[in-house]
Amino acid sequence: MENKVSIKEIILLFLKLGIIGFGGPAAHIAMMQNEVVVKRKWMSEQHFLDLLGATNLIPGPNSTEMAIHIGYEKAGWKGLLAAGLCFIVPAVLITGVFAFLYHQYGQLPQVQPFIYGIKPAIIAVIIGAVYPLAKKSIKSAFLALVGMAVLLSSLSGISEIYLMFGAGLLAIVVFSFQNRNNGNTMQGFVPLLFFKVSQSEFLSETNVKLFWIFLKIGSILYGSGYVLFAFLDTELVAKGLLTRQQLMDSIAVGQFTPGPVFSSVTFIGYQINGLSGVILSTIAIFLPSFIFVAFINPLMKRIRRYKSLSAFLDAVNVASVAIIAAVCFTMGKETVTDWRTITIALISAFVIFKYKKINSAFIVLGGALLGYILNIIYKNYN
Repeated sequence: MENKVSIKEIILLFLKLGIIGFGGPAAHIAMMQNEVVVKRKWMSEQHFLDLLGATNLIPGPNSTEMAIHIGYEKAGWKGLLAAGLCFIVPAVLITGVFAFLYHQYGQLPQVQPFIYGIKPAIIAVIIGAVYPLAKKSIKSAFLALVGMAVLLSSLSGISEIYLMFGAGLLAIVVFSFQNRNNGNTMQGFVPLLFFKVSQSEFLSETNVKLFWIFLKIGSILYGSGYVLFAFLDTELVAKGLLTRQQLMDSIAVGQFTPGPVFSSVTFIGYQINGLSGVILSTIAIFLPSFIFVAFINPLMKRIRRYKSLSAFLDAVNVASVAIIAAVCFTMGKETVTDWRTITIALISAFVIFKYKKINSAFIVLGGALLGYILNIIYKNYN
């Protein structure tokens, strides 16, 4: 499980995930679990869970940080850079093409026919990953109750960062109460530190402003892509750097392109200041993730040595899985709405559970093809 892997293997895996990674962070993490735990056996289910918990405790795009964690685990600093960049770059390039077309022609190409079947297939991919993660993370009745409480709270709209830290702190309190006579249960606690990265065309006033805006957002943002868009509305639309229509179109691009939703920033950078805006905005939004992961990854195995912090991490892991399940439920309500999407979701789920080592790319492509075929059948008979 702990053997190093070659940089070439890491590059090929995360380039593939960057190209086929539709569906947002929950889907990306599900695909990574399938690739690195089930198929390649690069790490154990438990260690994958620990890394997932760690990504939820730091700001930034969760699936990107998960890719960086895996790369760092398997090939050190070179792996950290290779995994992160290979996961990000395909999304940035695809988004860049859409940004150029939008800038030239003022509208986005019609992609809905290609996305229709992908969404229910992604739901099945997420369920396929959540099931084994849930089995591994629920180690006691207490953790089962924590998971259920987080799931219900997440569906009620409570911020995931409150749920993550709340679950972890509750676990420490319960552990301390259960072991109150043992003494010194909190030794070895290491608080999370948050970095603040401290200064032609690239140094234009607009680009400097963009860089600091996106560096700040990347350094402090917790939550989904929808939280990102709220930040963007405040930082860009309210200050007159971007129109609300451009923001809405950037949201659309972030949703229907593969890879991290933070690639929407690439689209925005191009609209505001062309190619130089793209480069600086993209670097700024993703840079904090590399720094945070490089800091926190070496701490993970040390945390497991202390029983109180191990209890904290177990609760965070359960909360992480519960939040993914909540996202999956919400996505399912919005996506699986008629006989065609129900059919695609059921067939995809059957294939995933029947053939556990099947490549996620085939599920995504199969969903798209099936959606196209079922739409033709529907139109012919209506």
